[in-house]
Amino acid sequence: MTLAERPRPARFLIHDRDAKFSAAFDEVFRSEGARVIRTPIQAPNANAQAERWVRTVRSECLDWLLIFGRRQLERVLCTYLEHYNRQRPHRALDLNAPDSIGEPVPSLRTGPRTVQRRDRLGGLLHEYELAA
Repeated sequence: MTLAERPRPARFLIHDRDAKFSAAFDEVFRSEGARVIRTPIQAPNANAQAERWVRTVRSECLDWLLIFGRRQLERVLCTYLEHYNRQRPHRALDLNAPDSIGEPVPSLRTGPRTVQRRDRLGGLLHEYELAA
């Protein structure tokens, strides 16, 4: 997925002052309407959110897979991002997903219900939903 294909445009790009982030790199994001924010000098905690995200995506996804090329990496990351934002419960959000698809509707039935499991990334991720 490219920046132009995102359903909502990126609003911010936050990165440290490493030399690998050139002016041309920042300009790509500015041209798409994103505001580029550099973290303060000698402030390692300012990058904590990004570092936590990298740790999460590695421990839950990338450390379990053998990636053979860029196309596979992009497909895996797109699949994981969709899972992370739409299905995965987040404790800070009361076990809701950031972009969950609709609110859960309470059922009037009180008996046992059927739950369907959908495996993604070859069974690495499991998503559950009530059967119709």
